[in-house]
Amino acid sequence: MTDDNAPSKGEALAAIEREREAWEALLAEVGEARMLEPGAMGDWTFKDLIAHITGWRARSLRRLEAAANGQPEPKPAWPATLTTDDEVNDWIYEQNRERLLGEVVSESRESFARLAEIVQMLPDEALSDPDRFPWLEGQALGPAIVEGAFFGHWHEEHESDVRRWLNEAA
Repeated sequence: MTDDNAPSKGEALAAIEREREAWEALLAEVGEARMLEPGAMGDWTFKDLIAHITGWRARSLRRLEAAANGQPEPKPAWPATLTTDDEVNDWIYEQNRERLLGEVVSESRESFARLAEIVQMLPDEALSDPDRFPWLEGQALGPAIVEGAFFGHWHEEHESDVRRWLNEAA
């Protein structure tokens, strides 16, 4: 069953663009010089936080890409033995801690383009069907993007800490 009042594909794409623009503004505000300083999230640097957000988003993007291509949901990138968020977070950190800052930032930027491409590939009804993506827990993809739930991890879990970190340095 689809939601006839769900946002259009154009509205979802516009929301992705707004999130991308806000992310770019934050990257500029932090500045490259501070991205390797600890403190953005505990002992993590802002680069570590970017990798964390991008790592979890990559999981969502792989799921959406598989659905767009009529394939089964892929397994997570991390080992199946990791069962808690903290274990996965540690794994993502270890996978990315030696990577160059430019690579990590570039990958975060590419995630917005990938999301927009996937939304373009999906049929309109996929954006309004709350049962299409079970991992969205009953929310249709279109509203999840437009209303911000798709980006909620960043906004709800980390943005205020980063803002506080930025304000402390000002």
